[in-house]
Amino acid sequence: MAHLGTGHRRRTLALPVGLALTASLAFLPAVTASAAPLGSGAETVAAAKPDTSGPKLSYVANLTAYGTVKQARKAIERAGGTVVIAYEQIGVVVAHSQNPEFAKQLRGQRSLFVSVGATRTAPLSVVQTTEEGTTQRLSDADAAKAAAQAEPGQEPLESNQWDLRAIKADQAHKINDGSRNVTVGVIDTGVDDTHPDLAPNFSKGQSANCVGGVADTTEGAWRPYADGSDHGTHVAGTIAAARNGLGISGVAPGVQVAAIKVSEPATSLFYTEAVVCGFMFAAEKGIEVTNNSYYVDPWLYNCKSDDDQKALVEALARATKYAERKGVLSVASAGNSNHDLASSAIVDDTSPNDTTPVPRTIDPKVCLDLPTQLPGVVTVSATGDQGFKSYYSSYGLGVVDVAAPGGDKWQVPATPDANGRVLSTLPGGGYGYKQGTSMAGPHVAGVAALLKSRHPWASPSQLQAMLKGQATKAACPEKVYDATGALVDATTCNSKWGQTGYYGYGVVDALKAVE
Repeated sequence: MAHLGTGHRRRTLALPVGLALTASLAFLPAVTASAAPLGSGAETVAAAKPDTSGPKLSYVANLTAYGTVKQARKAIERAGGTVVIAYEQIGVVVAHSQNPEFAKQLRGQRSLFVSVGATRTAPLSVVQTTEEGTTQRLSDADAAKAAAQAEPGQEPLESNQWDLRAIKADQAHKINDGSRNVTVGVIDTGVDDTHPDLAPNFSKGQSANCVGGVADTTEGAWRPYADGSDHGTHVAGTIAAARNGLGISGVAPGVQVAAIKVSEPATSLFYTEAVVCGFMFAAEKGIEVTNNSYYVDPWLYNCKSDDDQKALVEALARATKYAERKGVLSVASAGNSNHDLASSAIVDDTSPNDTTPVPRTIDPKVCLDLPTQLPGVVTVSATGDQGFKSYYSSYGLGVVDVAAPGGDKWQVPATPDANGRVLSTLPGGGYGYKQGTSMAGPHVAGVAALLKSRHPWASPSQLQAMLKGQATKAACPEKVYDATGALVDATTCNSKWGQTGYYGYGVVDALKAVE
């Protein structure tokens, strides 16, 4: 999950009842703030000139059921803001302002705004850098060794893909590789669509750069930055690398994959306005499944008790629910912090990660990992070759829906490379290994794409039910590896109602998806 740590960067909200929103696409272009106009009703004098002494920040403003974008635009301008884009379909407006009291002033207009919050703590002009998990590139020697041991019908490097066999994807490919009528959108750091294992299945018409909140569909805008992350390209290969006699195979090598880039330049930070754009773009472009291997920055957990963070939860919940209504199933990674997301308290010492973190103890029932803990989103934990929960993977009874291979360096497979991480595509035509719940999520997205191929009329909720119902049940293990590689008692795994905290309903099964 981005942050990208070891691979992951990285449930009950709804739109206000009766929200009067336009059903058609209505992305409004940026406007220049004008002189403060008179308000409506009893207001008879223009508001005082807003303070512009603060840093320029980005905000999301969520409208009430009775608020309109026209009214919101006027209120935002009066408070010293500039509208970047307005999503009338969900009543969410993205704006910039240098007024330190901007959010507070808008929150005071309760008939118009449900919530307003800054999407970051660092100014827009500041470029932040974050560390990404290590990528281990496949050596020429290991590639040759794998190719020599490839069985008839396998891709040259498939003998190293223990992860495909763990979910029976290799058997599923003998029946159905998936339909080209199904597209998985990789909401991530961008995808190198020129990679020979991705180019045959790449959908340019469903790809964009959403950084800043406005979709840019110009040629190549969806690709990783020149000095950027290989994360999204690795994720895309696991989902849909083609069976073309080159490199590896994806879980669903017959479906299409699209790239929706949402990470800031020179960084792996994913801000709310970009992620909202990503879900809205996927919804309007007919994408059936999205993979979300990240968490929304700058907060590892967004607390609804905080005015700013509450607004981010609301905006993202509206975007994901809209996407679901438009037929999109969203899959997200559970995280790499080894946290129990169903516990009563978690120590978060990394937030905010765009300025200076301030340690805090949060209640995971009030403070959510976004987007993975939003309603309707499939939450995925990670496993290794031996089937144990990966040592880094977060978990939680009733929170994790299903599990999938994410890799674990301590669970060493009997493959030519003996590497417990997940092998996939890298920018520039290469291949390499990563581990994380970021790698588990795309396995589930791939299986969901196979299910959608087999059942084209299935709704997102029906696909999610099939993922859970077909999953291979996995009981709580007696032992599990810790971060040092020691086998310890699995005392943190709980089970109830046919689920476990480590695996949810079980490990996804690609073979059942196509049968």
